[in-house]
Amino acid sequence: MTTTGRDLEGILLIDKPTEWTSHDVVAKTRNLFRVKKVGHAGTLDPMATGLLLLLVGRATKASNFLTSQPKTYEGTLELGTTTDSQDADGQVLEQKPVPPLTEEDLATAFRSFLGDQYQLPPMFSAKKQKGVPLYKMARKGQEVEREPRFVHIASFDLLALRLPEVDFRMEVSKGTYVRTVAHDLGQQLGCGAYLKRLRRTAIDDISVDGAVSLETLAEVPPSQLGRFLHPIHEFVPSHVL
Repeated sequence: MTTTGRDLEGILLIDKPTEWTSHDVVAKTRNLFRVKKVGHAGTLDPMATGLLLLLVGRATKASNFLTSQPKTYEGTLELGTTTDSQDADGQVLEQKPVPPLTEEDLATAFRSFLGDQYQLPPMFSAKKQKGVPLYKMARKGQEVEREPRFVHIASFDLLALRLPEVDFRMEVSKGTYVRTVAHDLGQQLGCGAYLKRLRRTAIDDISVDGAVSLETLAEVPPSQLGRFLHPIHEFVPSHVL
């Protein structure tokens, strides 16, 4: 069945590549599908990869519902180094020796981050203050007071320990900055840390395993792109729309 931009609607599961912003992916999809109404449900930083939900046509009405769902991530943090952005894209601020930590040491530290808490958004973030994104202020060397946001960390598991690198899996609520967790963990351990790699593997029970790459979409004739769209009701209760 062929489709046109006028009648396309649904949810597109994209496996976002590194170095692309979420806005870049939306723009690319809008161009490929030849449709104006495209949004996303939950930003990923440029360095991050993994599941990005794109909402096409009437599916944009489900943005608030899908954005509010819990997210699962897998990543790597590096101990002993602190950066201004709290991730690998930032400038190094400080380096310290890494203590001889064991898996049990890390597991115990991870458990201390579980549950409800308030998290201070990083300066290098898209969160706005008086209409200005914080990252624009940060690039000018400015730092302003930020209001902590309420978040929940449901799980934080150690996957592998290769000092100074630590692999982890984490399930978090909407609005949680994983790189801030990495930074705060480093401060707690006394050696500093930054987020080296991050991949979003799931949004609620929607897995990245079902996602498609931008390269694959680019090779498909425009008239056949509709087959990659999931019906809205597959992921969104009927009362939401």
